[in-house]
Amino acid sequence: MTEYVSTTPGLFPLPDWAKDDLSDLKGHQKHDLISGDEGEAITDVYAEARSDVVDVQAGAGIDLVSEGQLRWDDMLAHPLTVHEAVETGGIVRYYDNNNFYRDPVVTDDLTFSGDVASELEATGALTEEPLQAVLPGPYSLADLATDEHYGDESTFLEAVADFLAGEVDAFPAHETLFLLEPSLVENPPGDGLDEQASDAIDTVAAATDADVIVHPFYGALEEKMYAHLLDADIDAVGFDFVTEQDQSLYNLQEYGATDDIALGLVDGQNTLVEEPEAVRERAAWVFDRLPVATFDTAYLTTNTETFYLPYAKFEAKLEALVEAASLAEVTTA
Repeated sequence: MTEYVSTTPGLFPLPDWAKDDLSDLKGHQKHDLISGDEGEAITDVYAEARSDVVDVQAGAGIDLVSEGQLRWDDMLAHPLTVHEAVETGGIVRYYDNNNFYRDPVVTDDLTFSGDVASELEATGALTEEPLQAVLPGPYSLADLATDEHYGDESTFLEAVADFLAGEVDAFPAHETLFLLEPSLVENPPGDGLDEQASDAIDTVAAATDADVIVHPFYGALEEKMYAHLLDADIDAVGFDFVTEQDQSLYNLQEYGATDDIALGLVDGQNTLVEEPEAVRERAAWVFDRLPVATFDTAYLTTNTETFYLPYAKFEAKLEALVEAASLAEVTTA
């Protein structure tokens, strides 16, 4: 019987009070964004906000607790923008939406940082529930950055993968690791680099004993990239069924899947809150169309990060995911 697990890909919206406080403390210019050396007043706000989002997840009954990545002003580029070997360049668009981040320009070797590990440790001190770590996948992080040190695309991707693996190696105990790979959809790698992208994911996945879920989104993978991804030593692939159903379903029907699966069934960018029964039905719709629809674990999640949402809508979508997972378990028992 498939176990249904409610979770998210992280990158939560800030609680309203924290957004107001940080607006007063930080300002809104490029030089005001997180750099890793913030003063106590700012770090205290983030610590309290982290506690709030952990409590919200606990109150909703989410199966896997995420840190929330509240400090990630630069979204998935964050692990590089706070790195000492990186200079932040101009403001660039974050994929095809109306959010922007500082271009991380890598100018030296990407040595160990520990920034994300410290966030996860702080979260672990707040809860006894299973932890879910969240990182950008190596291809997406390399794609979002500018290389002025390593010299070519292949070498840079390898360096980013090694950097992320070193960060994961310092993580406290965690149940799962979500590697977010929207660039595999938005800017897919060409011949040769597609296979290396899969190898780079292997490098990061090998650094943890946790279950590793690779979650592309903003659409569906091209079939060749999907086939390469299945060669990686990972536990699950995520599917954005909100943005693209046909190609996602085709990949599953044509190439199969890992033993576990992550289904992005709740819209992480739209304020309309889905009914749990509708989420359950969407999962059933997918499974009914597969030749073999038995998975060890099905992760029910939003299709994208949720920082786009008003905080109250974010809370409501958490609750919908939790209830949908419970309904699914009852239905398939």
